[in-house]
Amino acid sequence: MSTKPVRTIPGVHPGASSITRAATGLLVYLLAGLYFGVVLVKSEAASWYRIQEMFRFESFHMFGLIGSAVLTGMLTTALLRGSGIKSRDGQAITVTLKEKGWRRYVFGGLTFGVGWGLAGVCPGPIFALLGASIWPILIVLASALLGTYLYGVFKDRLPH
Repeated sequence: MSTKPVRTIPGVHPGASSITRAATGLLVYLLAGLYFGVVLVKSEAASWYRIQEMFRFESFHMFGLIGSAVLTGMLTTALLRGSGIKSRDGQAITVTLKEKGWRRYVFGGLTFGVGWGLAGVCPGPIFALLGASIWPILIVLASALLGTYLYGVFKDRLPH
């Protein structure tokens, strides 16, 4: 009788199946997403009124939220680049540098801003707003999906 070596994954019992591992991973992501959605709604990041206040420079609320998100992103990126943290599968996490050039960022930012202005709400919390029963956001979701599809169709002809 021969025995095969058992492949072990750090942090997971050797007898755990890959399906169980995937399911627990998805559950963790689902719970994190639910928590983040609640935070977006409770912090009024998805509030049309707060967004209008920001565009009219009447309140610091949204600027503070966006600024704290930018700082969090910068710190997380710096930590990921320098720490050698590994993914759940044990692979090294790498953060690549952005491409040089300005066109893609200017045109992308303008497109995003126009969409944000037309919708009256940031498209980031689409699913949080659906969870809060804000049904008109379905129009924004359909538009986001259409825009993503159209980008895929025309990406080779767009300036990058």
